[in-house]
Amino acid sequence: MRVDLFDFDLPEERIALRPAEPRESARLLQVAPSGLTDRRVADLPDCLRPDDILVFNDTRVIPAQLVGIRRREGLPEGQGVAEIEATLHMRLGPEKWAAFVRPAKRLRPGDRIVFGHEGETCLHGSLQANVEERGEAGEAVLAFDLSGPVLDEAIAAVGHVPLPPYIASKRPEDAQDRTDYQTVYAKDPGAVAAPTAGLHFTPSLFVALKARGVSTEFLTLHVGAGTFLPVKAETTEDHRMHAEIGHIDAALATRLTDAKRAGRRIVSVGTTSLRLLESAAEPDGTIKPFSGPTDIFITPGYRFRAVDALMTNFHLPRSTLFMLVSAFSGLERMRAAYTHAIGAGYRFYSYGDACLLERATDA
Repeated sequence: MRVDLFDFDLPEERIALRPAEPRESARLLQVAPSGLTDRRVADLPDCLRPDDILVFNDTRVIPAQLVGIRRREGLPEGQGVAEIEATLHMRLGPEKWAAFVRPAKRLRPGDRIVFGHEGETCLHGSLQANVEERGEAGEAVLAFDLSGPVLDEAIAAVGHVPLPPYIASKRPEDAQDRTDYQTVYAKDPGAVAAPTAGLHFTPSLFVALKARGVSTEFLTLHVGAGTFLPVKAETTEDHRMHAEIGHIDAALATRLTDAKRAGRRIVSVGTTSLRLLESAAEPDGTIKPFSGPTDIFITPGYRFRAVDALMTNFHLPRSTLFMLVSAFSGLERMRAAYTHAIGAGYRFYSYGDACLLERATDA
């Protein structure tokens, strides 16, 4: 499909730079075959059926944006030095990460990068890495001197919250983002971007959902920085998705499969939960245990196997996520929903408002 089919105009003032406070006060656009309804996230229990199952992504965002100095051995002092920014996006091993780096043209295999300030990183000296590989589109494989939990501690000490580019270009990261850009139920560290639909949930909203009879389940998909990359191809067939690591254990897979067979709805909180559920689902709707990478790319024409409804934020034009919601609810319905949201003053993107989508009957 042509990528320009998923383009739309968004006024800059619609981009949210801070989340709603309290979180559940954000607006919620209910998108159903019968039409559009303006609500608040606090109204979510009333929008769901008592036997629905909400599925959340419990990944925890790490401060995965690093700034360092590239050094090359054997050169006179002052030469071979350049400032490098690295955004980690997928862990490859206890000491290895795939990262997007810039300026990528200044790196080559064998280069050494020193991140942070010497002597201040977890009492082990500065955080250092070797460039093992340099790939296409600004990617590199970094092998750190530290490993496992010690490396995690070092990254937390010197890293920054990787705010989406449309926020970072307008204001710097601050201490509040470490709380705001994390779900209240975040558990498993490894994401470099938040599962943003989950940012709207609070303990009181979970209490209200339970009182309604709505069940909650948690899976893990470590969201990568690739979610922010623009689609540069002219057609969806030519776009390459970056893989992300996910996990659904056997007990959860069985509970969700049994629920679907009993006629209960699976409601995904966020596109990340949906992508992992669909990666784990068989054609007949059976959900299997899953552990490993997924690069599933969902565009109109995809036949959904697991998810019946989706809560998600409003997405970038021409993005893979707007393609996904268009596959889920229909392109024309989503165009109408976004036109309504823009006109009605909804706030867009990671810190913005949300919508609750019903799956189109032919999706």
